[in-house]
Amino acid sequence: MTTAQRRTQPSGIVVGSMVAITFGAVFVLVNSAGLPGPWPLVIRAAGLVVAVMLLVGLVLVVRQAPPAAFAPAPGYMNRRYWLILALEAVALFGGLAVINNVLHRTAVSVAWVALVVGVHFFGLAWIWRMPLYHWLGAAMTLLGLAGFLVYALGGTAATVGLVAGVGSGVALYAAVGAALRDALRGRDPVAT
Repeated sequence: MTTAQRRTQPSGIVVGSMVAITFGAVFVLVNSAGLPGPWPLVIRAAGLVVAVMLLVGLVLVVRQAPPAAFAPAPGYMNRRYWLILALEAVALFGGLAVINNVLHRTAVSVAWVALVVGVHFFGLAWIWRMPLYHWLGAAMTLLGLAGFLVYALGGTAATVGLVAGVGSGVALYAAVGAALRDALRGRDPVAT
């Protein structure tokens, strides 16, 4: 795909950013709950402030871009996308059923979620040619694995939640920040 063709395709930055900001906030808000006070309040407040700042950045990107940049995107939600989503759902819910109901290790549920979501970003990076998603996938996969390691070394559910859960929220926020930075600088987020 040439650079000219890429510029005529929508970047998906609006939908992708909204999804990442939403799930980033969920990761941060839910997984900071088990920490001793005042940390849940501090982390949640910081997470919400970052989410609002990213939303403001997204509005700035939308305002500066030509309307054609956000046109519907044929091919972005094709069969490969739905296959990746289906595989993610099977791995996510199947793994959670085993972790929670068979192994009775609910403390590592969030580590499993981070791992599966991280791996799914590698597939999205490949089909959408978005190197930023490789970085996000690597970060979330490593955070999920780190959550399992923390638990194996005797860490509490709260610590696993902080590493794998809050860490994944931060990774999602960072990916949105990088995409918005590139868009505000006039670079095509798809080509980054």
